[in-house]
Amino acid sequence: MASPPVTAGGLDARTPGSTAPAAPIHDARPLRVALIGNPNTGKTTLFNALTGLRQKVGNFAGVTVERHEGSYRTDDGRRVAVLDLPGSYSLSAGSPDEAIALEVLIGRGKDVPLPDVVVVVIDAQHLERNLFLAGQVLELGLPVVVALNQIDAAVAAGVTIDVPELIHELGVTVIPTVAKRGEGVDALKRAIAAAPGFPPAERRFALPPAAEEALAPLAARLEDAGLPRSAARMEALRLLGVAHPEAHLADVPDAAPLLARARDVLTTAGLVPERLEAELRYGWIAGVLARSLTRAAPRGRTATHRIDSVALHRVWGPLLFVTLMALVFQAIFTWATPLMDAIEGVVGWMGARVGDALPPGDLRSLVVDGVFAGVGGVLVFLPQIAMLFLFIGILEDSGYMARAAFLMDGLMRRVGLHGKSFIPMLSGYACAVPGIMAARTVENPKDRLATIMVVPLMSCSARLPIYALLIGAFVPPVALLGGAMTLQGVTMLGMYFLGTVTALGVAAVFKRTLLRGPARPMILELPAYRLPSAKSLLIGVYGRALMFVRRAGTVILALSIVLWALATYPKTTPDASLPEAAQQEQQLERSFLGRIGHAMEPAVRPLGYDWKIGVSIAASFAAREVFVSTMGTIYGVGDTEQDDAAALREKLRAERDPRTGRAAYTPLVAIGLMVFYVYALMCMSTMAVTVRETGGGRTGWKWAGVQFAYMLGLAYVAALVVYQGGRLLGWG
Repeated sequence: MASPPVTAGGLDARTPGSTAPAAPIHDARPLRVALIGNPNTGKTTLFNALTGLRQKVGNFAGVTVERHEGSYRTDDGRRVAVLDLPGSYSLSAGSPDEAIALEVLIGRGKDVPLPDVVVVVIDAQHLERNLFLAGQVLELGLPVVVALNQIDAAVAAGVTIDVPELIHELGVTVIPTVAKRGEGVDALKRAIAAAPGFPPAERRFALPPAAEEALAPLAARLEDAGLPRSAARMEALRLLGVAHPEAHLADVPDAAPLLARARDVLTTAGLVPERLEAELRYGWIAGVLARSLTRAAPRGRTATHRIDSVALHRVWGPLLFVTLMALVFQAIFTWATPLMDAIEGVVGWMGARVGDALPPGDLRSLVVDGVFAGVGGVLVFLPQIAMLFLFIGILEDSGYMARAAFLMDGLMRRVGLHGKSFIPMLSGYACAVPGIMAARTVENPKDRLATIMVVPLMSCSARLPIYALLIGAFVPPVALLGGAMTLQGVTMLGMYFLGTVTALGVAAVFKRTLLRGPARPMILELPAYRLPSAKSLLIGVYGRALMFVRRAGTVILALSIVLWALATYPKTTPDASLPEAAQQEQQLERSFLGRIGHAMEPAVRPLGYDWKIGVSIAASFAAREVFVSTMGTIYGVGDTEQDDAAALREKLRAERDPRTGRAAYTPLVAIGLMVFYVYALMCMSTMAVTVRETGGGRTGWKWAGVQFAYMLGLAYVAALVVYQGGRLLGWG
């Protein structure tokens, strides 16, 4: 059989003996494309290269697995909708990610139509491992295009792939790509557009006659249940290796007995049913590699090996990790300052201009003191949050994040957790919601639950505005280590370190009490180091920053308006003999907000907090960032020519306790308040995802309640110890 020809626009994938592709389909609906591949193949980078900023993120229906969709236009104007499926090593459905991928590709995905084209992203440097998934996808009876990604890394490693021969072996289009540089993306788009005109892909190896005969009744039953013939044959073979197939066959009556009978027939024929698929696929893969791949003799250690000799060293590895974390948080506090100053200036200028244009009264107060003081006071922290996501993206895309998990495996095992638990915990630095969702990669249910219970202790980006406000107001920028760091950066790092250490301690308690069980060894792929794609990083940061801005424009805006109303009404007649500032204070104390605060004050006074902080804490139960906007509303910092954040810091430093005349807020109070926010669970989104990830219903609410209660208790006790202990030491 002749190999398909190489063309100027890429490689033609017509299968042996096929005719030219049919004319492209032109109709009103978009061409639906599903992107699938192993983790660490550059799939997300390729998705970003295809779709750019035309993306949206949500969840698949009924589950918390993230769903990334994007689109682009073909040369003739047709829209192509791209669905980035979760990274999967196979279609064995052994994890929620793999189950979602399988359901979408066989047409059973909830609210996700069957794709018109499947793009399988393969890491050219690790062809053997990647071809297992590709072989399964080829058998689904769908048009398939293979993106042979990271071809540059393969060449650098001495791997040569005969692409025309690989096309001959697979029977589908193969496009070499370097996604991070955009190479091959245009050719891939042309191949996607042409794919529906080619015959569907098919199985590339034959089953033993005994296996073909044994599986035929099961395949026929699956086909009767609605699967295409080719997908039914793939599913019948796949189910042989599934430990508990009942859940996979719940919607197919009489299929379970047929599977059991097939296993008996195969065993009688001398075959091992559980190993049959793997043996057949890897036998086929070995033949494909023998005919299409050559590997040059190794020329000494690779760059990855040389870097790992330091990054994974027993002494230098942990030291490098701590140093990187210190630099990240120092950079967040220093490098973002110019951008924060610029945003503060713009928000302050806009607030002053709008205030000047409105007549004195409640409307002016609502806009200036409510909207600008509330939302503007949170938006100024956008550069720091964007920078945090940027650094996390660099660590993930470069391959270092997996090394960090490997380094932490020993420590994680000592507290009873799996080494993989560290990756969700690191994700919690950005946001607890995806961190909790990432815990689904931990196979053991008790380890997964213990991980979910402690992820919110990792200081997420929502805590960053609170840390930045209090550190900027009460921690001086004293140079340390010869100017390499400042006391402010060290304090910021200390808050993150405190949350991490406490998370490990709490996990140890859970694993020795409610979630007792042995720790399992970790098997983790360490990808080769690579330079992250600047475009992919920027798209990721843009998406997260946009989510933060939308949150500021919805939740925080709504709460800011409610808080303004509570602080403004009921109207009272203040003592005219008092200065204007004192009159404003009197009005605030007599308002609904003041009454709520004074009712709460006995509970927070032992922590060193006044009623204003008490109100701000109560308001932030919806979202932690609301603490800053609430303080801004209480102090009316929007009604000033000065930058909101700078004005709020000055007002906090100048505030006096009316009972003693001393400073109401001191460095000790600030440290205690930051410690409180390290521990307290104040995020409705986090609680909602905990409910869903721990089983939903009464079970989910039980674990979410345990999580909220222990974190709030820990926060109160820790803040009490910091404040009262500090006073005993004379730091008050």
